[in-house]
Amino acid sequence: MSGRRRKQNSSWITVFLFVMILLVMAYFWYSQQEQVAVPQTGGGLEVHFIDVGQADAALVACDGRYMLIDGGNAEDSDLIYSYLERRGVRHLDLMVASHAHEDHIGGLSGALNCATVDTALCPVTEYNSKVFQNLVKYLEAQGKALTVPEPGDRFTLGSARVEILGPVEEYDETNDTSIVLRIDYGDTSFLFTGDMEKGAEADLIESGANLRATVLKAGHHGSDTSSGYQFLREVMPRYAVISVGEGNKYGHPSDEVLSRLRDAGTEVYRTDMQGHIIASSDGRSVTFRTEKEADTATNPTGNSTVRTYIGNAGTRKFHLPDCASAKNVQEDNRVVFYTRLQAVLEGYEPCGRCKP
Repeated sequence: MSGRRRKQNSSWITVFLFVMILLVMAYFWYSQQEQVAVPQTGGGLEVHFIDVGQADAALVACDGRYMLIDGGNAEDSDLIYSYLERRGVRHLDLMVASHAHEDHIGGLSGALNCATVDTALCPVTEYNSKVFQNLVKYLEAQGKALTVPEPGDRFTLGSARVEILGPVEEYDETNDTSIVLRIDYGDTSFLFTGDMEKGAEADLIESGANLRATVLKAGHHGSDTSSGYQFLREVMPRYAVISVGEGNKYGHPSDEVLSRLRDAGTEVYRTDMQGHIIASSDGRSVTFRTEKEADTATNPTGNSTVRTYIGNAGTRKFHLPDCASAKNVQEDNRVVFYTRLQAVLEGYEPCGRCKP
């Protein structure tokens, strides 16, 4: 009798261990699924950087939901209308007028003639210009009004998340009032900053906003007033898109900005050279396709040699690589800088011998 009881106990122990193994396997499988940040609904996220010359416009599409960020100049109204119409966009969940300048809001009236809108965001509700008054008029025709967002406001666009990051202060300069927003889709993200300039960028950094992004829509058409080195260091974009007009009178994009992006290891796309640019995310990575292939590099280096500087964390000085002092820097104290500006911003002083 005791032998039978021992055999039954052994069977129950075997069943119990088998069940426990299944539960552990299920737990690890479920944990792995939770760690995958890729959205499980829909067919990905697309951001269309529309070529509107020396202006800005971008259409974001996710799971049949749409957001339009800016609309170019007034003369681009027909282009915006046709771009939406060809893609069957008859309703916009979100419309963002990044700030009140014409080269960002002028063509939004074309969008409002093509599509209805749920929510229209703008940093101001009043501005003394005809294009702004037209924007308000066409919104009123749909029974809508401009909404001023606050940092921290969140929206959904299908399975993508949209968060307002700035502006974090009040500014007299219209460019600095630009709405800053990030779009998160899986492990990828897009950052839009309108025409925000370096001072407001610094305020944004100080606020502690999460600025890290896969793709940066470069501020102010690639002007040197934006995309400062400290800002790029926070964003660390893998890609940047510059919306800019060919041969524009402002000299955009500036060589300084292109240099800073190059130093950051950022791959650059430009509407003046590649036309419409479409960035597609599957939640893990971002790929690009363009209306036309550029005949030359969108961010030329000028030569194949990239200058580096060697910093000594012990002495807080930096040197040219062939400087005798650089060669004597111990490995634990050795720091590599890819621009002179980077070294200076890190608090290093130039070597008096090699004068980098």
